[in-house]
Amino acid sequence: MQMEVKDQPRYAVVAAVQLPNVTDLEFEASLTELRELAKTLGLQVVHTFIQKRASFDANAYLGVGKRQEIQTYVNGEHEALPGGGQIDAILVDHEISPSQARNLEVEVGCEVMDRTMVILEIFHRNARSRAARAQVEIARLGYMAPRLREMAKLAGPQGRQRSGVGGRGAGESHTELDRRKIRDRIAELQQEIDAMEVERKTQRARRQERQGLATVALVGYTNAGKSTLMRALTGSEVLVANKLFATLDTTVRVLHPEGVPRVLVSDTVGFIKNLPHGLVASFKSTLDEALDASLLLHVIDASDPGFERQLEVTDAVLAEIGADVLPRIRVFNKIDHVGDAAAQAECEASLRARYPDCVVMSARRPHEVSALRDVILRFFQQDLVEAELFLPWSAQQLRGEIYSNCQVLEERADEDGAFFKVRGAAEVVQGLVDRLGRQ
Repeated sequence: MQMEVKDQPRYAVVAAVQLPNVTDLEFEASLTELRELAKTLGLQVVHTFIQKRASFDANAYLGVGKRQEIQTYVNGEHEALPGGGQIDAILVDHEISPSQARNLEVEVGCEVMDRTMVILEIFHRNARSRAARAQVEIARLGYMAPRLREMAKLAGPQGRQRSGVGGRGAGESHTELDRRKIRDRIAELQQEIDAMEVERKTQRARRQERQGLATVALVGYTNAGKSTLMRALTGSEVLVANKLFATLDTTVRVLHPEGVPRVLVSDTVGFIKNLPHGLVASFKSTLDEALDASLLLHVIDASDPGFERQLEVTDAVLAEIGADVLPRIRVFNKIDHVGDAAAQAECEASLRARYPDCVVMSARRPHEVSALRDVILRFFQQDLVEAELFLPWSAQQLRGEIYSNCQVLEERADEDGAFFKVRGAAEVVQGLVDRLGRQ
């Protein structure tokens, strides 16, 4: 169901049912998020249709009157759109059943994309690595499988049945064959992902064993500024875009300037409210950097009035993948978006009162980024050990390795060689002691 990419503007309307147990704040936050998702997809939302109901309409999600209202709007009863465009899609702010989507599409006369389909399409367009593309395909196939029957109904009776060859009866239907192909393809993709995961774990183990690296993972709500913070902490050029899910593939860089120990920082896919459970499972490997990390930086948009919802969403997903037991620092980012200096100071004081160990900052202020870097290094340095190393003049080739892997507190020399008082990770220091002992 990939939508064709066009040069001219593409327009959409949003339709949503507010159930009695959903507050106005929660409802509006979800609608805002869907509009942002639409923007990421390249769609401009020109109107939002809202209906309050005790439950979703079983046949077509919305009630009859609201469906007629949308049908009238989509078919020309709206202000002229720039470029002479038309409404390309209706975005539904829930995951709806295949029959509901089909009935709504037939009645309104416009493509219907529910929330899950919108997210899947964004994932499909933005995935770059082999693993991410495979995960996207599994999620898309899993979404499509139960919808094949409804697609066959839209296609009409022709071609629904294939004749059997040398078998009994009329043979398998197109839908049955397609479902079997989907199951086979998912199994094939899962085997590829499992093989890639074994390879990734082996590479991580070798890398950490070889270099004794500490690891930090940025996690949090999508569009909270994780990529901007990643770039500021590592001095690297990673994608920064004001779009939801601009980053899908995990990016790993070294904390800059480097300290002791050497720290790897990784970005992860952002979370959103109501992310379909199947998608969380399909994208679990994009969150594996969080599982492998020694420390999590939970990035939160301080300027979002509903930031508590961000906290809840991220906490829930981290618990779901088993990463809630890892040490975590809450980083309230985008404090510069709160207002003037007085408003920022008031907001910061409130956050520090509620979350005493949090960091409040802007990733665009170098001195605050530097302060966060110091916090990260202090976390890893609390377990460092100190030792004195003797490096004879005949083994000076190890001098660079000492400075690269340890913090040198003191250095002195005599006629036999150089003495170093160092601080570093226990395994790194012991490795150097063992190597020097063999000199």
